[in-house]
Amino acid sequence: QVQLVESGGGLVQPGGSLRLSCAASGSIYRIYDMGWYRQAPGKQRELVAGITRGGSTNYADSVKGRFTISRDSAKNVVYLQMNSLKPEDTAVYVCNANIGPLSGTKRVYWGQGTQVTVSS
Repeated sequence: QVQLVESGGGLVQPGGSLRLSCAASGSIYRIYDMGWYRQAPGKQRELVAGITRGGSTNYADSVKGRFTISRDSAKNVVYLQMNSLKPEDTAVYVCNANIGPLSGTKRVYWGQGTQVTVSS
């Protein structure tokens, strides 16, 4: 069984910062791409940032220059450093990872999500 657990969400004022973490655990053979998505009320889920096993990154235009995705492959953790937060960044942030388990086929796993609220 493989699990993804996010942490680090919360309430922050505009212009503030938060750091999200997502830890993968369980019967993992290898983790490939990892990423962060977000879903605001009434909107579709959108990709925020992704990172490959080799460390290549990509970002949504709306967060470029403000958010940074990174990973610690030794710990099976992906991070999202969010700076200069805006009210429009308010959403549930969900991590995902393409994981090859010890038994079975590679597939995408999702976390439960963590709420980020940007408000004064």
